[in-house]
Amino acid sequence: MMNQSADMDPASITYERYDPKQEVTQLEAIRSMISTDLSEPYSIYVYRYFLYQWGDLCYMALDKGQLVGVVVGKLEVHRGGPLRGYIAMLAVKEAYRGNGIATKLVQMAIEAMGNQDADEVALETEITNTAAIKLYERLGFLRSKRLHRYYFNGNSAFRLILYLKPNPGSACCVDDSHDHDHSHADQVDDDVS
Repeated sequence: MMNQSADMDPASITYERYDPKQEVTQLEAIRSMISTDLSEPYSIYVYRYFLYQWGDLCYMALDKGQLVGVVVGKLEVHRGGPLRGYIAMLAVKEAYRGNGIATKLVQMAIEAMGNQDADEVALETEITNTAAIKLYERLGFLRSKRLHRYYFNGNSAFRLILYLKPNPGSACCVDDSHDHDHSHADQVDDDVS
């Protein structure tokens, strides 16, 4: 389902990693877009928390130099266990939705996290945001749990997890003499973070 606006050419979209040297312009553009498109209000300190430590996990979609989409993430050890990537924020300007921009941004973040040896990637999304849920499930994310009244607006959320590596506690994958895929579509993580 493409929602291409009449004056938008998907081929004109370029993708860039956040550049700390461009903080003054990029940070303000990111803040402006996210405050418009997401239900959660974030202070400047939240953006700095993510961008100062994990700017290499933030990717932007640009149309003729103007920010039209962004993903912000982090990567750290989760409760002494797996190295967990986290997608904190994803936003695409409404006129640009339906053109694969969000998918591309999330894929770029996942690839960067995987390149840094992430075991899994987690995120939360409002249970009413069916477009986001479909996007993440198409990319292999699994619903892990429902978080009641998670957001400031009172909406509940789903925690979604994408497993990038086999479960280290399982007997599977000890050697390469087996014939099955590792999508782990049957795994469910019900820890609380």
